[in-house]
Amino acid sequence: MHPSIASISQNYFDKFNLPKTELSSWHFCDNEIDANECAELVLNNIKMATSPSLWWHQANNEPLPKVGDLNIVTNWEGEAQCIIETTNVSIIPFNEITEEYAELEGEGDKSLAYWKRVHWDYYHRELNDTSFTPVENMPIVCERFKVVFRNK
Repeated sequence: MHPSIASISQNYFDKFNLPKTELSSWHFCDNEIDANECAELVLNNIKMATSPSLWWHQANNEPLPKVGDLNIVTNWEGEAQCIIETTNVSIIPFNEITEEYAELEGEGDKSLAYWKRVHWDYYHRELNDTSFTPVENMPIVCERFKVVFRNK
């Protein structure tokens, strides 16, 4: 674990005089370019949502996010960039994602067409080693968040 993870946690809990708890840390995406770009979009309050498939959560025994969850967003190298708080979680079929939601993701040209294209490819990679195969109505975990702390 990168030392910046412990540092940002300590700084956050100290600043707000909160009891220290362990926060999960992770990066977006499955490649360095996209992970670093998404972290930058989050820091600039452009990316305010993320959307793994429900099936990925099930295949990996990962709990679903909950409103109020705090997570540390890192870059590809694992360096802490900020802390986000989950503000809304809903499960929506892939083919019912809206333009508004695609814009909240903040990636590319922010259009629904772009979102569907890049996420469809991503879900194929995400589910590759599972018993699931992407379909148009697969359940997507739509998590909205806000940045609550930056080290800088």
